[in-house]
Parts: sequence; C-alpha cells; structure tokens
Amino acid sequence: MAKHDLMPGDDGRGKCSHPANTLTRRRELNLLSRGFFLSLDGLDGTGKSTQCRQLAAWLSARKIPVTLAVDPGGTQLGQRIREFLLYDRDLQLCMRTEALLFMASRAELVEQVIRPALARGDVVLSDRFILANVVYQGYAGGLSPEMLWSIGDFCSDGLRPDLTIVLDLPLPKSRERRASRSDRLECRGEEYHQKVRDGFLQEARRFPESIQVIDAQPPIAEVTSSIIQLLLPRLKQRGYPLTEE
Repeated sequence: MAKHDLMPGDDGRGKCSHPANTLTRRRELNLLSRGFFLSLDGLDGTGKSTQCRQLAAWLSARKIPVTLAVDPGGTQLGQRIREFLLYDRDLQLCMRTEALLFMASRAELVEQVIRPALARGDVVLSDRFILANVVYQGYAGGLSPEMLWSIGDFCSDGLRPDLTIVLDLPLPKSRERRASRSDRLECRGEEYHQKVRDGFLQEARRFPESIQVIDAQPPIAEVTSSIIQLLLPRLKQRGYPLTEE
C-alpha cells in the first residue's frame, strides 16, 4: 500500500498554502459521510496498477486525499501472504485454501488501511478486491461465486467498493502485456484465464450499478479519461469538490 495524501499546508505543487485554507479544505472533506472506495480489476496485463497511479495523481492534483491499496498485500501479514501465494511455484493448494488466503489478506487490509482511510474522507483506490476471488477461484476455479461473495463480505466486515471498474482485454492482448515474471495464477492455462475474463464480464452484467467495464486496449491516457468519466459524477455526488478539468 502506498499513500498519496496531501500533508497539512501542501498545495500539491510542493508549496505550502495558508493554514486557514488547508483547514477550510479539511472541514469541507469532513462534511463527507465517508470517503469513496474504488477498486480496479481485470486480467493481469490490463493496466490496473498503472491506472491506480494515474487516478491517484489526478485526484492529488485537485487536492483530494487518496489512499492506494493492493490486494493481496498492503499490510505486513498481507505482503507475506502475497509473496508465497503468488510467487512460490512449489506451493500446492486446494482452491478453497487459496481463496481463504486471499480473504485473510483482505481482512487485514480493510482493518488496517481501507476503513481508516474512508473514515478520513479519502478516496481509496484498490488494485483488486473481492471480485477477484469470485472470478479466479469461483468462475475459473470451480467454487461457488455466491459462497465467495458471502465469505468475502464476512472477511471485509460487509465492506464492498462503491464502484468496481473491470479493465477488459481479449486474452491474447492480456498475455502480450504481462510482465516476464508470471505468478502462480498467471501460469495457469488459456482455458482458466478465459473463464476468468468471462467471469468478470458476467458479474458486470449481474451488477451493472456497481461493476462497470472499460476497454483497456486504448492508450493509457484514454483509459484514464474513460475511468474519470465514470468516477467523476459519483465523487461529486458524494460531495467532493471536483470539476471536469
């Protein structure tokens, strides 16, 4: 987890603004009933991490406090789980164990990072969340998607993103973009990853209000602009002082 939050008096350009202006800004944000929680998901190679950074920069430039999170990871325990769960090639796990390890990491992430950030009025940008379990261990792994949603709600204490954006790519494009170092899940076959993609699209059809799909094939800046178009009205409705510029 990395945090891109403005320090008191920082105007976002490396200069200090007047303390009274900063206090006013904080009071405006304190009027929010809670922050806003956005998760980005999709196949590996779709640009989730890049888009989280792009959005963090866009929001920080507008003096909106941002917290970045990565799932699994983001806490001391979560990072340890991430390392052996994704990169220990000799690790043999049944699908239930794999799902529960992801859930355990997420439970700590919610308690230590996400809920405190939302309570401060931050916009939380998470690289994956419960939906990833639903498609990777559910649709592709053979477990019940409904059961995974239920267990996921228990582990997150009922917290779900206000909006999830699925960055979608055809399988060949996703494979082309993957880093040379593939993790345990990325090494699984084409059939598995096609089921993952199909699962993301199916869940978006089931929950169109909370899960939106964006084509990840255009250049990075165009994808960022498409995300902002979806995000901006929701942030304004929540009370964040933003314009389209």
